[in-house]
Amino acid sequence: MKASDVRAKTLDELRSELEGLKKEQFNLRFQKATGQLENTGRVRQIRRDIARIQTIMREKRVAQTA
Repeated sequence: MKASDVRAKTLDELRSELEGLKKEQFNLRFQKATGQLENTGRVRQIRRDIARIQTIMREKRVAQTA
């Protein structure tokens, strides 16, 4: 996911996207714990996407108050 794609979304869309990514991260953690995780790089990608979305959400909230 690119930052430019994330910036184009509204806060509500970002919240729903963040919720979906957190669910996927939860499932990946369980797969890792049970030894079923095949794509280990996906864990890192999800973690970075979550951070990217949270950062841009914060930027948008700060811009609204300023």
